[in-house]
Amino acid sequence: MTGGPATDRSPARLSAALALGAVLVALAASAVSVLALLVGGGGGVAVAVGVLRGSRAALGVGVAGLFAGALLAGVLGGGPVRLLVAVAATAFVWDAGENAIGVGEQLGRAADTARAELVHAGASAGLLTTAAGVGLLAFALAGGGSPLALVALLLGAVLLVAALRE
Repeated sequence: MTGGPATDRSPARLSAALALGAVLVALAASAVSVLALLVGGGGGVAVAVGVLRGSRAALGVGVAGLFAGALLAGVLGGGPVRLLVAVAATAFVWDAGENAIGVGEQLGRAADTARAELVHAGASAGLLTTAAGVGLLAFALAGGGSPLALVALLLGAVLLVAALRE
């Protein structure tokens, strides 16, 4: 005999919506060529599957596609600001998507988690904005080196955050 209806463990709606919104930002910033947009768009579709179905594998594939689209945009002529925005938005997609899946698994979709989700998203956005700003400042002070160096710097910041979360 069960004690009641099963809890819906689907991803949290707010974080999923924030992740999908950030997909659009990443795609807009990467839209310097059809190829970059197609690669990033494929990633965006996989992210949508991941955050709607609760699949970390699909989310990971999608984030990799968005990141590849951002790198292609950088190689194909996107400026440093576009590149930083695309990579920062991609990192936000990963973080918000993971949060959506984790909150859904732990608390269920019916739980009132909006405040916690917004605080998490705000902290993530603040950290990524700061990292992007530092990267852009370093790029400007270094005399405008390779825009891909900016991606490496921002990726390092994202990996640091990921390590600190563990």
